[in-house]
Amino acid sequence: MLRKKGSVILCGTLLFVTWNAILVLLLWGRPPSGQPAQPAREQRELEKGPAIDVVEDVLRMADTVEAELEKQKEILLQIQGHRPLWELSNRNGRKVVPRQPVIPILVFACNRVTVKRCLDKLLEYRPSAELYPIIVSQDCGHAETAEVIRSYGSQVTHLKQPELSDIAVRPEHKKFQGYYKISRHYHWALNQVFKTLSHSSVVIVEDDLEVAPDFFEYFRALHPLLKSDPSLWCVSAWNDNGRDGYVDPGGANLLYRTDFFPGLGWMLLRELWEELEPKWPASFWDDWMRQPEQRRGRACIRPEISRTLTFGRKGVSLGQFYDKYLRYIKLNSEFVPFTKLDLSYLKEETYREKFEKDIYSAPVVTYEEVKQGQLSGPGPFRLQYSSKDSFKVMAKHLGIMEDLKSGVPRTGYRGVVSFISRGRRIYLAPPPGWTHYDHTWS
Repeated sequence: MLRKKGSVILCGTLLFVTWNAILVLLLWGRPPSGQPAQPAREQRELEKGPAIDVVEDVLRMADTVEAELEKQKEILLQIQGHRPLWELSNRNGRKVVPRQPVIPILVFACNRVTVKRCLDKLLEYRPSAELYPIIVSQDCGHAETAEVIRSYGSQVTHLKQPELSDIAVRPEHKKFQGYYKISRHYHWALNQVFKTLSHSSVVIVEDDLEVAPDFFEYFRALHPLLKSDPSLWCVSAWNDNGRDGYVDPGGANLLYRTDFFPGLGWMLLRELWEELEPKWPASFWDDWMRQPEQRRGRACIRPEISRTLTFGRKGVSLGQFYDKYLRYIKLNSEFVPFTKLDLSYLKEETYREKFEKDIYSAPVVTYEEVKQGQLSGPGPFRLQYSSKDSFKVMAKHLGIMEDLKSGVPRTGYRGVVSFISRGRRIYLAPPPGWTHYDHTWS
């Protein structure tokens, strides 16, 4: 049916062009407007034969047709309005979604054959191969991992980091050689995506991440917001405090702004890479991203319930945080149609106004009341901290991550960390009037 409509539209366009070409040829020989036509009429009277009457009839018709040109313009506009129908089929006749940006998924791999678990889920939930090409960039030169990646054939693009040598580091950093290689790999692979392949955005996934059913829907919906809001610099699928029991189980559709760079499944635009690439660090790229010189007051979007789950206990971090926090992160299982939701509430001005009203209108409670479950009412409640030490003590004993990066707590927005405790929403917040982070807190 769609192909038939496209053929009709194409025929209409050709007829339109042909008819107007005939009109141009006929009108070319007419006397200019305002010029006396009497000499031409006298000349025609001298000529003999039936051709005289034919020419006069055609000229009279041309006068009528001139009045129709405006209507023809309207028809052309209607034809142009149906142009998207032509774009619904590619050369092979397969349907693709028109005018939607391509968002590649860049998977970083090294020497873990369990990358198969990551790729299997990505391919299971991927709604379109054209809109979400999967690029696997492999470092380390590990043959078994390379064979796993090759087994997917044309379903993925397999890139191999060419520089595998050790990096010269100062003696005390020899144990961090892995972090240096990861940073080098990121630099190379992101250049491949943005400079060689000319993509305008990318979602970064590491080989030990499993994705949720609405992973692609989540990033598709937030892509326009990331492009239009200069106060944002990333969209992350991860909630650092997203353990089961610390999130709202009915809040799969809840999204937040955060000043903390989460990573672990995140989207960035080419413009950000052009900003960061010239000064990309030799190691510890994620903590470098969390420094104020890079963040520059910008925020990321994060979900209430994570859209990624890490299953990689072994790695260069030697399982840091894994046994205590990461293995218990709740992975979303409910598909949320984010592209059909109004997400304008996440724009900075709108979000901040409501955020501050919600936080500082919540009743203040004590640490003991929260810890011992002595809260009355459904909440939310505000638990106030006044120093780095008070934050870290309360965070640790309430079961949320207590570390700070350049003064910013994990999941924090304007100093506030939101989580669930015993079924009630708690805001661990600084006093009213907060203005900025203290970068000496770490």
